[in-house]
Amino acid sequence: MLADTYIPRRLDDQWKIGFWDVDVAAPLLFFVFVGYLSGTRVAFLACLGVGMLLSRSIARLKADKHPAFAIHWLYWHLPTSPLTAMSATPPSHLRRMVG
Repeated sequence: MLADTYIPRRLDDQWKIGFWDVDVAAPLLFFVFVGYLSGTRVAFLACLGVGMLLSRSIARLKADKHPAFAIHWLYWHLPTSPLTAMSATPPSHLRRMVG
């Protein structure tokens, strides 16, 4: 009866890196890595700028939409593979559902 009965308030929160959602921070981190691999300061700054612009555009695209908007967009617009296919949902190429 005295066991800890902690109940989490939010189960479906998006993954975060610091204050940012993973899908917003990932392009910036990827381009920082690519810029680091380039070996020059100019290329690093160019990659950093591209990563910041891409992250900012993704954040603006996601604004005022469902929290899982990016996952839904990826499901409907990227081709499926055996690794990403989901058995409980219809294939993404079927756009019209009857029933």
